[in-house]
Amino acid sequence: MDNQSGVWKTNLSGNMAYQSFLPTDLSHISGIDMDEEGLKLLIKANKELAYLEGITSRIPSLPLYVSMYVRKEALLSSQIEGTQATLEDVLDPSVERNANRDVSDVINYIKATEYAVQRLNELPLCNRLIKEIHSVLMSGIRGHEKSPGEFRVTQNWIGGEGSTISNARYIPPSPEDMMECISDLEKYMNTEDEETDTLVKAALLHYQFETIHPFLDGNGRVGRLMITLFLMEQKVLTTPAIYISYFLKRNRIEYYDRMTEVRKKGDYLQWIKFFLQAIYESSKDAVITINKLSSLHDKNIKKLVDIPRNQNLLRIFEYLEKAPIIETKKTALELELAFNTVSKAITIFIELGVLKENPKIGRTRTFSYDGYLKILKKDTI
Repeated sequence: MDNQSGVWKTNLSGNMAYQSFLPTDLSHISGIDMDEEGLKLLIKANKELAYLEGITSRIPSLPLYVSMYVRKEALLSSQIEGTQATLEDVLDPSVERNANRDVSDVINYIKATEYAVQRLNELPLCNRLIKEIHSVLMSGIRGHEKSPGEFRVTQNWIGGEGSTISNARYIPPSPEDMMECISDLEKYMNTEDEETDTLVKAALLHYQFETIHPFLDGNGRVGRLMITLFLMEQKVLTTPAIYISYFLKRNRIEYYDRMTEVRKKGDYLQWIKFFLQAIYESSKDAVITINKLSSLHDKNIKKLVDIPRNQNLLRIFEYLEKAPIIETKKTALELELAFNTVSKAITIFIELGVLKENPKIGRTRTFSYDGYLKILKKDTI
């Protein structure tokens, strides 16, 4: 089978023979003509993303929101891969002591994102950075034995649990072909192309990375993080304020099917349109979430302004927007306040309806900024 997207290549011989997919270098793809639906989606997605970028540039407490968005994207992206964790698990004040393997997956994704965003100031989006991201992502968790930070030197495949190369759903390029493919992808992502819209290029990059599947594990999470990093490098976004996995998780089967369709028929357009819809809906949801969080912030600040000697209350409230599940002792230590000061403040916040006490686990009492969590939890369960 041969089409514009690549060829199936026979490896080994006899009983050991198998076919792997060798994708066409994206720089060799002939022009993709956008139909009317595609052009409308492209305009819509760019407009919504620009609106999100405009809003984020005006928010004084943006770092707080972005920090939460990074956590939400980490959770959703990990859930696509089957990780069983909740937002409460990730925000638990004792998470570092009690994290199970699923929660550790999400925490490593958060660390990988924060690392990548910082590193992007020093390096372009390149294979070196991609390998560094993978190393942080896979450090000390399941899959840590699968060459963290290194491209694979053995054949991998995609299929259900227990599948073998003989019944795999998809077999990526052989290790030798993979090295050439990932090198070509690096050149493509760093080549200026005035004819291809940035969002279309992002769609092609994500498809190609997932098709190459250069790591033994963690390809999906690295590939989705690359979308945000590419948009930041291209100055479409200044912060990782979009959580595209919001859409991809809800449409998980179609997400994989659309990429398969490119490999089968060379139909890039249907994939690009799906990707543009993902950007549009994810941007729109991020805007709605920012507006809701801003309204909640303003409403609760109003409750605090008339309270005498409210300086500590305001400090703790600001802390709540970074850590919406708190424990008294840890909060006191982090804010360098007396335990009793924090304890009294928590009582006031409960009376004001800002905090609620969580069911007790062991001896630890924790409290949730419930309204904040309800807004962020949308689509994470």
